[in-house]
Amino acid sequence: MPIPHRMLAVLALLSFTATAAAAQTRDVAGSRDYPGIGRFTGSVITGYVTKDFDAARMQAAAFRDGQPADARRLEGRIFRIAYRTNPGPSILEVSRNFETQLAKAGFETLLACDTDACGAIPFTEAIDTLPVPQMWVDGFNYRYFAGRKTEGGRETYASVIVSQNNQDIYAQVTVAELGAIANKMVDAAAMAKGLGETGHIALYGIYFDTDKAVLKPESRPTLEQIAKLLTSQPQLNVFIVGHTDGQGAYEYNLDLSKRRAEAVAAELVKSFRIAQTRLRTAGVGLLAPVGSNATDAGRALNRRVELVAP
Repeated sequence: MPIPHRMLAVLALLSFTATAAAAQTRDVAGSRDYPGIGRFTGSVITGYVTKDFDAARMQAAAFRDGQPADARRLEGRIFRIAYRTNPGPSILEVSRNFETQLAKAGFETLLACDTDACGAIPFTEAIDTLPVPQMWVDGFNYRYFAGRKTEGGRETYASVIVSQNNQDIYAQVTVAELGAIANKMVDAAAMAKGLGETGHIALYGIYFDTDKAVLKPESRPTLEQIAKLLTSQPQLNVFIVGHTDGQGAYEYNLDLSKRRAEAVAAELVKSFRIAQTRLRTAGVGLLAPVGSNATDAGRALNRRVELVAP
């Protein structure tokens, strides 16, 4: 029986993405291991997403009768890191190495299970994984681990899902550092006050994905407040200055911070009709930190956009 054209297209897409993933020999730009956990020897990072505040789904118990028995929605700083390891090791070997490392880092085991014991395919649909080809999960062959630790009053969860595709082993580490959302909204009045008193104001409500200079939709409330400030003070001109944390190369961060500042200015001109002549942009990369780049909290403070009075 001939294979339908749609099926051929799907097979071709899977073959292409598998080949592209297998060709990757370096970590994706801007990625890094989670401190204290690391990676299995010979792995490369295929997917990397961090959010200062997000939610992650983890399972703290195996499914019962096809349904979650202890599903947890965790809010705070979220790390999702996917790895690919060339053929050779087994799913169990890769998973056991991660589990051992997590135990050394202080995580107590909540759940450690293989395919059928976890809950088979429905279980994999109830956890967070990065999309193909960054991460592959075979619902018929995987291992899952979830753990928790409390240190200095801070609660952190970690999970690892390990599976296989075309003999390559894929693993995703998800870490949730629990915490309340920070109030990053700065209104037009606060911006005016900051510019008047100190000559600058840091804005943390402008969002970009890692290593990108494209504004995310959730940046709009802060952009609206900038526009409100500039509209209410027609004689006010400002510098828009981009800042990064200390991760990555100096020249790269300098360029990234400049492109992010330019993206803010471009959006103010396009969507809010602010005259381009009132906006000047600059990027200083990691040169003006307000926190320690040795800690996640410090790096979060350093990733910002500032308005600066001329």
